Amino acid sequence: MQQERAEASSDGGFTLIELLVVMIIIGILAAIAIPVFLNQRAKAHDSSTKADVSTVGLEVATFFVDGTGATSLSLTAVPGHVIITDGVETTDVRITNGSATPSSGGYANLNDPLNWCVSLTDSKGSVKDYRYSAQAGLEPGTC
Repeated sequence: MQQERAEASSDGGFTLIELLVVMIIIGILAAIAIPVFLNQRAKAHDSSTKADVSTVGLEVATFFVDGTGATSLSLTAVPGHVIITDGVETTDVRITNGSATPSSGGYANLNDPLNWCVSLTDSKGSVKDYRYSAQAGLEPGTC
């Protein structure tokens, strides 16, 4: 009879020590995974900014090949869009959420087909600023 009671009470579940060990293991795994996840998000923002500035840069290059003169660029006329025009043709390039004009150096020399530069920024990225220029193509930084 006593042996049956002892067996019944030993089937009660986990001990406090076992639960603490499991919680510590979960905490360690979370401490490893969260920074990796946040770093991946920053890389994703950088990738979208690179894609956006490359698209804008290629459109500016197209205006120098097909256009009638110097281009002008507006990063603020339509939120989330870059408007490029040469006075005759106008192109509207949609940029992803997060990409924006940098505080300085958004574009330079748009009247020079060999030395123009456009740049975009994303404050949530790890590099943040990327530029596309006639001289060097895509690279980090602003104009």
